[in-house]
Amino acid sequence: MWQFWIDRGGTFTDIVARKPDGSILINKLLSENPTQYKDAAIAGIKKCLKLKPENKIPVNKISSIKMGTTVATNALLERKGDRTLLLITKGFGDLLRIGYQNRPLLFDLNIRLPEILYDRVIEVSERLDAKGNIIRNLDKESVRKALKEAKADGINGVAIAFMHSYLNPIHEEKIAKIAIEESFSQISVSHKVSPLMKLVGRGDTTVVDAYLSPILKRYVDQVSSELDNTKSTKLMFMQSNGGLTDANLFQGKDALLSGPAGGVVSMVQTGMQAGFNKLIGFDMGGTSTDVCHFSGEYERSFETEVAGVRIRAPMMQIHTVAAGGGSILSFKDGRFQVGPESAGAIPGPASYGKDGPLTVTDCNVLLGKLHPEYFPNVFGKKGNEPLNIKIVKKKFIVLSKEIAHQTDKPEMNIMLMAEGFLKIAVENMANAIKKISIQRGYDVTNYTMNCFGGAGGQHACQVADSLGMTSVLLHPYAGVLSAFGMGLAEIRAIRESHFEKDIEYIDDAKKLIDKLSSQSSKDIMKQGIKNTSIKLVKKAFMHYQGSCLLYTSDAADE
Repeated sequence: MWQFWIDRGGTFTDIVARKPDGSILINKLLSENPTQYKDAAIAGIKKCLKLKPENKIPVNKISSIKMGTTVATNALLERKGDRTLLLITKGFGDLLRIGYQNRPLLFDLNIRLPEILYDRVIEVSERLDAKGNIIRNLDKESVRKALKEAKADGINGVAIAFMHSYLNPIHEEKIAKIAIEESFSQISVSHKVSPLMKLVGRGDTTVVDAYLSPILKRYVDQVSSELDNTKSTKLMFMQSNGGLTDANLFQGKDALLSGPAGGVVSMVQTGMQAGFNKLIGFDMGGTSTDVCHFSGEYERSFETEVAGVRIRAPMMQIHTVAAGGGSILSFKDGRFQVGPESAGAIPGPASYGKDGPLTVTDCNVLLGKLHPEYFPNVFGKKGNEPLNIKIVKKKFIVLSKEIAHQTDKPEMNIMLMAEGFLKIAVENMANAIKKISIQRGYDVTNYTMNCFGGAGGQHACQVADSLGMTSVLLHPYAGVLSAFGMGLAEIRAIRESHFEKDIEYIDDAKKLIDKLSSQSSKDIMKQGIKNTSIKLVKKAFMHYQGSCLLYTSDAADE
């Protein structure tokens, strides 16, 4: 039977199809092309199966569809999630807006706080002490009234985060029950979403989950609606932690690095198969470049900030910079600049023939690194033309004249201009790799760069030279390696809990770890995996008394 492994990126959607005979078929489509199709992933599957756009996908021919998607990430970046109501302990209504009062730009006089995700906040009369004991009973009637008003105003999502509810969820459970009775479609409770101490991180993660989960559900339903019968085909999505999960279990908080996480898994697996165990992942796509580090173990962060929002959920440690093939070239403030704006899929680079701006891709077209004759005729406004080098030359000449006019200097050679823009892009990407390696004490000259992504091969050697690296690995499927990684990834479930006790209570800690192990094993078995095939990885985060600096250790059985 067929298997489909899909990565829906910001510019392109990559599809790797494994045929019933074991051979591999590759397809690449623009992520957004509304004149040609509604959804790139579905269009790609139909193209591989040689179906007409109006035909349903016959699931009796498909064993699984494994997908990574940027749907949640884009919704967060553009602030297009569902309207969400936040319920929080009375007196803490502005806590998530205040946050930790961090100032990442210490001398910035014009501080712009990120836009908050929740539509409105209701302070609930209730309170637990630091041990989980009730010191103020819950006022259920006032909450019900507030929920009715929110529902009447068109809000369908609720995020519930109370003080110390990770110790005693009784009040959150009661409010969740009332929200169900009032017909709210999305209810996220903090003691399930992030059962850990610190209300700011727990509350933020719960709001993100309530804000994004409905978007994901609609996308899953959209994909499922194109299948004849979803019961016989396993539809799975990549989580930010690098593991697959059933589409019905896919949550907003676990979706933000869905696509890039597949790239990390594939980068590691293909690198190790080639005999390398010290790897720098270099994934350059159309919109951005993702870099990651591997030295024997996947690196995950457990508290991350994405698009100005704090999220406390296990995620692959990936550093992203706005330097992709579609990064727009400009001359501002007296200097060449590359990005952060991207031409995206529509209109795309100037060479696509859709009135797009000059981009990094156009530099490579002009310099002869990309040959139009080696590309299919899928460009132009009707999607039937080759890459257009004439438009690129024309736009570079116009830019050269504009720069000459601004600087009162002779017009620059357009070839030298293109090389200059490429050098800037290369340095941006090299600096990103330095941040995850050299700045953390790793000597990258001993590493192999595993290069992938649609634009990676065009720049890998220049980036490696800039870093003093001598080894670059290019997999045969490097252009679609993130999608290939969906097929290499394993089903994964992560459970975590709070345990704030001294080391002398080690027996209690073991009981809690056993409980979490059992819960995560059940999550996996519900997805059709046998118990004998499950591997448990147990981690403990510890700190010295009086210190808040966490040390990660393997939690041994003995």
